[in-house]
Amino acid sequence: MRHTRRNLLAAIAVLGTLASATACGGGGDSSASGSGGAGGTYAFWDPYPQFDASSAWGKLVSKCGTDAGVKIKRTGMDTTDLGNKALLAAQQGNAPDVMLVDNPVVSTLVEAGIINKTSDLGLDTKSIQQNILGAGTIDGSAYGVPIGANTLALYYNKKVLSAAGVNPAAIKDWNSLTAALKKVKDAGKKGITFSAINTEEGSFQFLPWFWGAGGDLTKLDSAKGVAALSLWKQWVDAGYAPKDVLQNTQTTSWQEFATGDYAFGENGTWQLGNAAKAGFEYGVISIPGQSGGSAPVPTGGEFVTVPMQKDSARYDVSSKIVTCLTSSANLLSTDTTLAYVAPTAAVQAEQVKANPELKPWVEAVAAARGRTSGGLGTKYPTISQPMWTAVQAALSGSQSPQDALDAAQTAAGKGTN
Repeated sequence: MRHTRRNLLAAIAVLGTLASATACGGGGDSSASGSGGAGGTYAFWDPYPQFDASSAWGKLVSKCGTDAGVKIKRTGMDTTDLGNKALLAAQQGNAPDVMLVDNPVVSTLVEAGIINKTSDLGLDTKSIQQNILGAGTIDGSAYGVPIGANTLALYYNKKVLSAAGVNPAAIKDWNSLTAALKKVKDAGKKGITFSAINTEEGSFQFLPWFWGAGGDLTKLDSAKGVAALSLWKQWVDAGYAPKDVLQNTQTTSWQEFATGDYAFGENGTWQLGNAAKAGFEYGVISIPGQSGGSAPVPTGGEFVTVPMQKDSARYDVSSKIVTCLTSSANLLSTDTTLAYVAPTAAVQAEQVKANPELKPWVEAVAAARGRTSGGLGTKYPTISQPMWTAVQAALSGSQSPQDALDAAQTAAGKGTN
């Protein structure tokens, strides 16, 4: 028990540094109850406080409980708050029965020993795209079922590009993108906006460029990583990107793009609704790799998990609730509500048929990878924080990209040992 307690306390510390990088959630009721006890009531926690009981999501959760023969007591709260409360509840022996968590948090909960393997629960994940499932897979075992995925791409302003004589279809690599930014600036408009803030959002936005250069998160200071950071610095120094990227969240970065002055905005699937209201024609292209092709992008989104319970007889109903929430019949409406890409090819096809604008996002998700994949697990936060610190140092001019990433690798090495 002492070892488990130590793991929980360490996991709480990790979650304190790992904020959600996706734009889902917000303020809301952060009160939480325990597992709800017996009597046919099952506790369900999710990071969607913006959806109340009358919403499509709230109604689905309730229906899945009814279909399983129980009543669900649902609590929505901020992503980080949810992770911390889950660890504390597990320590106290009153974790919820079913819980939706941001995908990087899964490995932290697994290390703390508080969630079940999907195989032990009899849950079927065969139809889930492997790269999406990989964000919740540790040592070859899946520990949850993804509700959907979101990721990053480049929105572009058609009018700005047309006025600058730029064809977005001709942007295939870093050189062609940088050349396009120069044309836009020469035409009197602004180039590209993104988030380089000193939080997980900054790392989330930097990863496509880092991975697009062939970077490895265990070798932050490699020539490939330096190339990615040098690209961003080049853009800021040349005025192709604003200096306020250092303070930009993904929300404020979007607000800059929405002014209509920028050619490009790096942002996520969750902005599609706002894009439709922006007042100008836009398009979407994949973030290019250094030498061409689509860069790997990080997956955002949540996993439905089943925490450990003293009464293992509860798992049967919990599994039925998970199966209901992630069934093909329900994923389409859920992922439409959340502006997520579904985790299965069949539902993705339905989404694109209903909304052709989702096609580039489905392609981006197909090329995406989990931040904690590749065996990184709980090591990821101890790598991500030095990485976003390096981005800040390089873009502010306090260190060169090489020196900043050298320092980041040293710090990351201490954190992963």
